[in-house]
Amino acid sequence: MDWFFYIVIFITGIVTGFINILAGSGSFITLSILIYFFNLHGIAEPTKLANGTKRIAILLQNMTATLSFNKEKLVDWKGVLYLAPPTVIGSILGSYIAVNMNEELMNKIIAVIMVIMIFFILKNPKKWLEGKVEKLTQRPKLLVFVFFFFIGVYGGFIQAGVGIFFLVAMVMTIGYNVVRANAMKVAVNFIMTAFAIIMFALNGSVDWQTGIVLSIGSIIGAKFGTSYTIKHGSDRVQLILIVVMAFSAVYLFAFA
Repeated sequence: MDWFFYIVIFITGIVTGFINILAGSGSFITLSILIYFFNLHGIAEPTKLANGTKRIAILLQNMTATLSFNKEKLVDWKGVLYLAPPTVIGSILGSYIAVNMNEELMNKIIAVIMVIMIFFILKNPKKWLEGKVEKLTQRPKLLVFVFFFFIGVYGGFIQAGVGIFFLVAMVMTIGYNVVRANAMKVAVNFIMTAFAIIMFALNGSVDWQTGIVLSIGSIIGAKFGTSYTIKHGSDRVQLILIVVMAFSAVYLFAFA
């Protein structure tokens, strides 16, 4: 890889780190750029390698954001303890599927999923501003655990866009407002990603050098994203969420 590649990856990390903390789905940008450059250099199975490599940055950006949100007392750790286990179990299964799936089929599945996801957000946008729960006071219903298990499967499979599923689940099933849901999203996502990346690493689907460069930019972007979320609240996060979803859907149809 040449120096130009690493400059592009670093800048990509800043941009997508910012977007991922605010709304999620920014990793589709990372995925497309990594696939392009890996293809350009004749690397075998570029989609799988890109899928694994980008998770290094996701892991570190979520760790950074979790620490920042925690300082603002926005992370409900009791809620994390409830929601992380089913998500992690699902992510291990999803990662196993991803490292063994045909790449062309993987791209088509991702395209279909993103179209479905955009309807989740647009169906009832006002709901995003109405959450009132700050901390879980009792064990969630079984259906919530099932929902987070399948989010984990998706996160382990592709990761990109999983933040939107997390936000939907945090707001719709538990009742967090979108700012607190963002804090919970990054905390649970951090734990989930730690397990998923192990699966990809064991399969040889991680480029550690590229991932570290991406991570440095991503941490910077995550810090900006966290500050922006805390300062500006729900309205702007919701708007960015919808814009990112639209971009992701268009990209996936073009790519697939």
